[in-house]
This record gives sequence, structure tokens and C-alpha cells, in this order.
Amino acid sequence: MNLRFIVAILVIVAVPVCAQAQKPPKVTKADVQKVVKIISGDKAKMQAYCDMAKLGDEVDAAGQKNDTKKADELNQKMDDLAKKLGPEYNAMMAALQDTDMESEDGRAIGSTLESLDKLCPN
Repeated sequence: MNLRFIVAILVIVAVPVCAQAQKPPKVTKADVQKVVKIISGDKAKMQAYCDMAKLGDEVDAAGQKNDTKKADELNQKMDDLAKKLGPEYNAMMAALQDTDMESEDGRAIGSTLESLDKLCPN
């Protein structure tokens, strides 16, 4: 799965969190590593993350078919799964909205997030 796509989907999932928060602090690679450690250390959270990745693929497919109803349904499921990942994950995703993923820091963060993807079964 394309990292930019994953980040885009995760940012969409985090929108409700952002609506409640003021301006979130800048996320660092260390912050992302902490969240990755929390998720990868918890079997239920890891499963939820992997399920979100699968749904992301389905959202992409629905988008290519211009099936907005299906995409909306899948996004709702992703929202529900995101809640299972905990407040640290949601705060990180809110902060990532202001992160340039093409910058050096953004690429380092993306690489760290990819480590979670590698833990998901294909």
C-alpha cells in the first residue's frame, strides 16, 4: 500500500479529532515511535491497525469506481477502528495534518509508520 495513501486515509480518520482540538503540537519521529510501540505491543490494537489498512485499500478501490456511498461506509468503519487505537494514535494523526510528509522529518515519520504496515499479514 502506498504510504501517502495510508497517511491520507489516516488523516481523514483523524478529522473528527482535529475538530475538537486547537492547533496540535508538531509531531516528531520519537512521538511516532512511541505510538508504533504502543500499537505493535498490543495484539488487539495491531489487528485494528491492520484492518484499517485493508479498509484503506477498499476505500481506494471504491474511489476509483466513484462509489462514494461505499467509500463513506468504509470510512465510518475506519473511524470506529481508529478509536480502538487509543488517544495517542488519534493525537498523532491530528498533528500529522500539519506535517509535510515530503520533508526530511516527514519521510522519517513515514518510514516509522511503514514499520507497522510490515507487521500486518498480507
